[in-house]
Amino acid sequence: MSTAELHTLTGAYALHALPESERHAFERHLEDCAACAQEVRELSATAARLGLAVADTPPPELRDRVLREISTVRQETPAPGRRERTGGGARTGRRYAYALAACLAAAAAFGGVAVWQNQVARDARQEANQAQRQNERLARVLSAPDAKTASGELTGGARGTVVVSQSQNRAVFLASGMERPPGGKVYQLWFNDEGTMRPAGLMDPSASDDAVLLDGPVDEASGMGITVEPAGGSAEPTSSPVALMDFPTA
Repeated sequence: MSTAELHTLTGAYALHALPESERHAFERHLEDCAACAQEVRELSATAARLGLAVADTPPPELRDRVLREISTVRQETPAPGRRERTGGGARTGRRYAYALAACLAAAAAFGGVAVWQNQVARDARQEANQAQRQNERLARVLSAPDAKTASGELTGGARGTVVVSQSQNRAVFLASGMERPPGGKVYQLWFNDEGTMRPAGLMDPSASDDAVLLDGPVDEASGMGITVEPAGGSAEPTSSPVALMDFPTA
């Protein structure tokens, strides 16, 4: 590559868009060209500020799309006889071409990040709304006028309390001091329907203290149980219960 052509690569180098052979040639050129070195520092600093403007990592395919957009911008070739670095048309043309490339890159990047961030925000709002609805249902059971409680000691010195409301037809289990389940396992709750165990939800494996609204109606269940199951839970118990509790009757 000619020296004039090397002068035009500052923007692509700052964007990490050069193929390996051109990158090595340009880095050798940088050792002897203070003007290019200064411009690379300025463009790199600008790119870093743009990157810090968003806190989330864009999708992996975004970089390839940006580089494809940059490759469609034709670089203006320095005209013969013009000065290469000081006020010549080659430098001006290069600035215009890479200004356009930078605009394309920024538009593609921020457009992709905006769509992605919007999706993340929607997901977070949905999760927050679901958690709020769950907490409201749990609070209705705990505050029900007919709510009754029963407490007992669990394995490992933990303590559990179950609250049942017949008017709500729901039950809440509150645990304190439970040991974490083994890796890849989770505590699963069950309704005891006259000896038949019905799935009633999972506990948070990272919490030693937890309050769980049992999944489903109480109906005719006389009590509840807890087993250790694979992550995600099981359709029926696969291990001996670590706790069995009767529902309060009076």
